[in-house]
Amino acid sequence: MREITYREALTEALREELRRDPTVFLMGEEVGRMGNVFGVTKGLLEEFGEERLRDTPISETAIAGGAVGAALAGSRPVAEIMFADFLNVCMDEIAKAAKWRYAYGGAFKVPVVFRSCAGHVPYGGGTDQSEMPEARFLNMPGLKVVVPATPEDAKGLLKSAIRDDNPVIFLEHKQLYVTKGPVPEGEYLTPIGRAALRRPGKHLTVAASGLMALRSLAAAAEVAGDGIEAEVIDLRTIKPLDSDTVIESVKRTSRLLTVEEGYRSAGVGAEVAARVAEEALEYLEAPIRRLAVPDVPIADNGVLSDFVVPTVPRIARAMRDLVKG
Repeated sequence: MREITYREALTEALREELRRDPTVFLMGEEVGRMGNVFGVTKGLLEEFGEERLRDTPISETAIAGGAVGAALAGSRPVAEIMFADFLNVCMDEIAKAAKWRYAYGGAFKVPVVFRSCAGHVPYGGGTDQSEMPEARFLNMPGLKVVVPATPEDAKGLLKSAIRDDNPVIFLEHKQLYVTKGPVPEGEYLTPIGRAALRRPGKHLTVAASGLMALRSLAAAAEVAGDGIEAEVIDLRTIKPLDSDTVIESVKRTSRLLTVEEGYRSAGVGAEVAARVAEEALEYLEAPIRRLAVPDVPIADNGVLSDFVVPTVPRIARAMRDLVKG
């Protein structure tokens, strides 16, 4: 199977959906002439024109509000919010979009995707361009949240998100754009709401998404030298959360470690832990362990930002501590 980058996989998904459905269009800062700050939409303007790749002013509320309105009117907009930290500005538009299909008894569909790059970078993105705000959207009924880790899932999940009749938050980690992986050449969709078993194991379950799923795989390979077999679950979608896959894994391994780049308080790990405690408490041989960013802003200093975000050595250490006590 061919290998392409995460960025190329996203571009393919957008190109295929623009060709397939004339109601699909992209909007956001620099999505047209500049081809996106990370090059994801590069080359699409030449094929589809300015009507379907709409550069916008620097106003996240205008982007979000315009996209929601277009979705209500029958289009399938893909709205790019340049950095996920700026989704905070759009909370009112996103929250209302998530409610409307239910509030009007299904009379309206709101098929809008909010694409955004998230997560820290080694050179230091600072307090305004480094967050992984995935957990912030867990408490919004009607909203879906997708965090792909691999090029194959980036393409398949983005295509599924565009075809979904509900609003979707689609978070792309900055550090993943240049990573490569196998991607099928034919048409395929990756289902939203289904986790993936990335590595089987018998001593503990590790649940993570995005960059943290890949770091957890690397950590699992490291601790395998100590005789620890970690089962790694890539959540892929955190809302709806495939807790069944995690619970079934915990029933086999009897231990759970959650890893996330979001903040520890009220995070994705807390939700996963709560569901496992409710459904599989009697299977646990050790307390659930959560590894996350402490409740401090991500610093401008790259050394400080790397210090608070889970790294492969820290994840491996947490695995050893959980198994060996």
